[in-house]
Amino acid sequence: MTHRAIAPLALIAALVALPACSDTAEPEAESPAAADPLEGLAIKAVKAGEVANVPLGTVPGTITLPPEARVAVTAPFPGAAVRVYVIEGQAVRRGQPLALVRSAEPVQIRGDLSRARTEVGLAEARARRLTQLADEGIIAQARADEASAALEQARASVAEQRRLASLGGVGPDGMMTLSAPIGGRVAHVGTETGGPVDGMEAPFVIEAEGSYQIELQLPERLAKQVRPGMPVEIMLASEAGEAIPVGGQILAVSPSIDPTTRSVLARASVSAAPGIVAGRNVSVTIKGSAAQGGIAIPANAVTKIGGEDHVFVRKGKSYEPRKVTVVATTSDQAVISAGLKAGEVVAANSIAELKAMNAE
Repeated sequence: MTHRAIAPLALIAALVALPACSDTAEPEAESPAAADPLEGLAIKAVKAGEVANVPLGTVPGTITLPPEARVAVTAPFPGAAVRVYVIEGQAVRRGQPLALVRSAEPVQIRGDLSRARTEVGLAEARARRLTQLADEGIIAQARADEASAALEQARASVAEQRRLASLGGVGPDGMMTLSAPIGGRVAHVGTETGGPVDGMEAPFVIEAEGSYQIELQLPERLAKQVRPGMPVEIMLASEAGEAIPVGGQILAVSPSIDPTTRSVLARASVSAAPGIVAGRNVSVTIKGSAAQGGIAIPANAVTKIGGEDHVFVRKGKSYEPRKVTVVATTSDQAVISAGLKAGEVVAANSIAELKAMNAE
């Protein structure tokens, strides 16, 4: 073959080889982007922080009133309600009238009081006369002493009738006013206008405001750890939707376990706050002593791997699983006692994706 024929063949071979070189170069350009496995995962990184008063756990509770916060208003005499001034839920002040009741018994008591006063006058005159006669030696001293004793009995009868007449603000026509003994809210109205008022049943119950208690159901695992004086906390939602913590402390823990619920009853105090009403169900976080510390992270950052608690800790540009010891968990927080240090960064979301990547 001549030299002129070899040159075109070499040129054609070079042109054929160019696409192959171009194909091999493209994967090399894409490899750096494909090397980041976390691309596309919007991982929320949270820094672990130290906490005191490690939460022992969260238990259900019901807000109640202290025993001394409920006062029953009773009528001293049975009768009929002429007027009722309040309704359930209404705020009242101390001494405010609740109802006007008419009773026949106070009228009789006032009559007895008038007769008793008359008898006192007669007894005083008789005692003076007999005492004078005894001093003059006309009668025996014993008769004067008997007259003085009768006078004291008459005076005692007047005092008793006067005390009965003053009960309930009884008027001369048998009208008596039932008033609020404390300030608070009317929790119960057991009568209506024209209805009967029994002297043995309370037609009104007043609840004082400002102090509340919480009845707690402690599971067996917490019953041995909870002691009076430990702080507790409940979260209430404000009008803006923000969570507001309200604190209190354990007052008493029952020494026995309920055989039906397998729980221990405990009581805690709690401060008054908007949204706290008797009968409301709440979740109560019980905290340990100030000496008990730990590392706090979001509760959803903890996951189970092989049946044990793990978190994903940031290592450079990746996240590595690490075994931890969880000592307390609430609805939004987990407290770690071992396996994690304050300041380390953990993943608070995309946990399932990170587990799948580490399982490959």
